[in-house]
Amino acid sequence: MAAFDDDTLDLHFIGTATVLVRYGDLTLLTDPNFLHRGERAHLGYGLTSRRLTEPALDVTDLPPLDVVVLSHLHGDHWDHRASRHLDRSVPVVTTTHAARRLRTWQGFDRAGGLHTWESCTFRLGASQVRVTALPGRHSLNPVLGRLLPPVMGSMLEFGPRDGEVRLRLYVSGDTLVYDGLKEIARRFPHADLAVLHLGGTELPGGLVVTMDGAQGADLARRLGYPRVLPVHYDDYTVFRSPLEDFVTAADDLGLRDRLVHCPRGEHARLVPHADRPTVG
Repeated sequence: MAAFDDDTLDLHFIGTATVLVRYGDLTLLTDPNFLHRGERAHLGYGLTSRRLTEPALDVTDLPPLDVVVLSHLHGDHWDHRASRHLDRSVPVVTTTHAARRLRTWQGFDRAGGLHTWESCTFRLGASQVRVTALPGRHSLNPVLGRLLPPVMGSMLEFGPRDGEVRLRLYVSGDTLVYDGLKEIARRFPHADLAVLHLGGTELPGGLVVTMDGAQGADLARRLGYPRVLPVHYDDYTVFRSPLEDFVTAADDLGLRDRLVHCPRGEHARLVPHADRPTVG
């Protein structure tokens, strides 16, 4: 497959938190979830959630991948279709918890775990990406937090091989807003786009484990990044906060002009120093 223009970051939103990212010679995939409408994602402890949407692309139609970035090991982020059909030789950058399980149970021998603030770099042809693991918490309840898999956000820094960073992409992972996220903006004051996992995921007992619309807008305000792409908001029955909640909350905070409206199946394309990404 031909490389994309050197300075174009292309994001193809497939659904849930699954985004196909291309920059130059590199092709990355985030949180591979390719279940079809009506199939159930396993969330652990016997909990499942039914998918309400179709992915914009089937896992068997993916281009060859250079890296998979996985925020955590839940069935709406890594499902049995991903496990069965992804190339087991592809590097998977994830939490240490998920990496051990992917290597031991599923044969993904190049799954590698990062601790918070650790980084790794991938180079292919004339392009490179540096992946840094960032803070994230699936729950602020200490008891529930011990029952849920650890989660990470990530900063993806793209540029020419052995050259300066040209574009930064923040991916929140399934986190709630808490004080530990303040350090992200301090260490990375400049990023071109924030991809925020929303949905207000609600477990039995009313326990919310991902940002709802109001929390997502609050995080966008705290980070101060110029563009925000919402994902992970309408694909499963456990998602209780629709996209409209986020749009309304962002509007109330004066952030509407930062929102990137990229429906499932569409592409958002960024180039350095552009006023707005193109979508189509």
